Amino acid sequence: MHYRRLGSTGLPISALSFGAWVTFGDQVPRDEARNLVAAAWDHGINFFDNAEGYANGRAEQVMGDVIADLRLPRDGFCVSSKVFFGSAKDPRPTQRGLSRKHVTDACHAALRRLRVDYLDLYYCHRPDPDAPIAETVHAMDTLVRQGKVLYWGTSEWSAAQIEEAVDIAARHNWQGPSMEQPQYNLLHRERVEVEYAPLYAHAGLGTTIFSPLASGLLSGKYDQGIPADARLGREGMGWLQDLVLGQNAAVRLA
Repeated sequence: MHYRRLGSTGLPISALSFGAWVTFGDQVPRDEARNLVAAAWDHGINFFDNAEGYANGRAEQVMGDVIADLRLPRDGFCVSSKVFFGSAKDPRPTQRGLSRKHVTDACHAALRRLRVDYLDLYYCHRPDPDAPIAETVHAMDTLVRQGKVLYWGTSEWSAAQIEEAVDIAARHNWQGPSMEQPQYNLLHRERVEVEYAPLYAHAGLGTTIFSPLASGLLSGKYDQGIPADARLGREGMGWLQDLVLGQNAAVRLA
């Protein structure tokens, strides 16, 4: 396994990570989840990616349970969570977003579900137009100073929003964002390669990308339609099916 530093930080994470989205909490049983995490660990993966919204928090609970069951050494792996969508099926206003309250509450809930004392990486899962960026940056800085988060970052934020967060943190001597988690694959390159490019050197931004195979499209598995056991065929995944099939049509037209 290859390991790379996270942006300008000193944290070495595996070039491949293992994430809990879709599969954990809903699709695979706990014993299979345990086998998957064990296989990832045995092959050198040290970064396990999660979010409060995955299966309404159940994915993080499964991840925490199997990591504890496997007795992985806490100093040997990195675990993440993300805050924005909330973990309730029908979240109330204070149960979602990037207010200081929800950023803090969601961190504490993730710690309980993942059964850890701190999060290695903590992401703002989407930008929140209703929360001042300064409030979110301050909340993240507080969690870092409390030892509950080591590094925080963003996911699907614009370069301008990340730049604002970096500038606010610098002015107040707060901990700024260290990483962004964008979609990046052969069909989605501009944001990573063009929009974020000035931030890599200027802000020391690192990336932990998602969907490198465009949700399976680039693997060729959907060339003949949607297999019965594919995630696109699962209940509630119509939005992803429309997205992937739309991408496939675009590729064929190109």
